[in-house]
Amino acid sequence: MSNQMIRPVKIVRGFTKTTPGSVLYQCGDTVVLCTASLEEKVPDWMAGKGKGWITAEYNMLPGSTPQRKARERSGKVDGRTTEIQRLIGRSFRAIADLQKLGERSLTIDCDVLQADGGTRTAAITGGMIALIDAVNTVFAGVPAADYPLRDSVAAISVGIVDGKPCLDLDYAKDVRADVDMNVVMTGKNRFVEVQGTGEEATFDDQELTELLKLAKSGIGQLVTKQKEALGKAWPW
Repeated sequence: MSNQMIRPVKIVRGFTKTTPGSVLYQCGDTVVLCTASLEEKVPDWMAGKGKGWITAEYNMLPGSTPQRKARERSGKVDGRTTEIQRLIGRSFRAIADLQKLGERSLTIDCDVLQADGGTRTAAITGGMIALIDAVNTVFAGVPAADYPLRDSVAAISVGIVDGKPCLDLDYAKDVRADVDMNVVMTGKNRFVEVQGTGEEATFDDQELTELLKLAKSGIGQLVTKQKEALGKAWPW
């Protein structure tokens, strides 16, 4: 596969029947189950404010990696999991109008079934589809001005591997990357978050520009995949 191509994407909507939104999302050998739950209430600290809330939980199942990953028990969540959950939640709230959502809560649960790099970006991209399906159980057919999502969101990884910009890193490329970056963007090409790190290396502004351009190209392809998966349910 070219360093400029995204990994093959497979999307199965309605993978489970117990939540209003559920998606089995696969990019390459990374597989994530994303479910969206809707409640007609908000957390106590938001009650009475006339606004809704969107949050996320992320988990890697024990068999998702070659060496069994121990379950997080008794409410103990490690730092990496906490950081990823916050990223996913921020990404969805960035494109939402919580006032229009009303006093409702949406929780997007992202469970990694198989990990081969890019699990957080897969969770955001697949979770967006589950989120739209859940929102549409209440807001399908409403005027655009009343719809609580302003835009879509998707995410992808980029990096510098063997001295070259590379798109959509799997694990083998990720561990060799001199620079590793996760980029979250909206369907209208606005940035939500950029997480970039030099791994015992540095990068200049030209390389940063190249990586962001590559990420924008990849996210454009992912948005097309999201639209195809949702079909007539795509709200814009």
